[in-house]
Amino acid sequence: MSTYQQGLYQPKNTEKYVGKHVPKYRSGWELQFMRMCDNHPAILAWASESHRIPYIHPITGARKTYVPDFFVIYVDAQGKRHAEIVEVKPSSHMVGKAKGQYDQAQAVINQAKWKYAQQWCKQ
Repeated sequence: MSTYQQGLYQPKNTEKYVGKHVPKYRSGWELQFMRMCDNHPAILAWASESHRIPYIHPITGARKTYVPDFFVIYVDAQGKRHAEIVEVKPSSHMVGKAKGQYDQAQAVINQAKWKYAQQWCKQ
C-alpha cells in the first residue's frame, strides 16, 4: 500500500479543466496544486497528465515517454498569457539536492526528462 495521498480530483470549475480524463493525484502536493489551479483566478485552463514527450533514458539509453504532471495556461500581473508544463517533485529528486543512490538516479532521469521537455516546448 502506498504511503502517498492518492485519488481522483473532481474540479469545481469544470470550464477551466481541459484534460480528457478525471485528474488523478499521486501525492498531497499534486492535490494542493490541483486545488490551486481549480480556484486561482489567474489560471485560465489546466490539465493533468495531458502531454506525452518522447525522451531517451539517460541510464539505459531506451526510448521512453515523459508525461508531465500538469499543463497550465495563466495570465500574469501585466495581463500576458502564458502556457507552462509543471512537474511536482520533491527537491531530493533534483540534481544537487539528491542524497542517496536512488534519489541521485531519479535526479539524473528527471534532468533528462526536463531537457527533452524544454526542447519540446520550444518546438
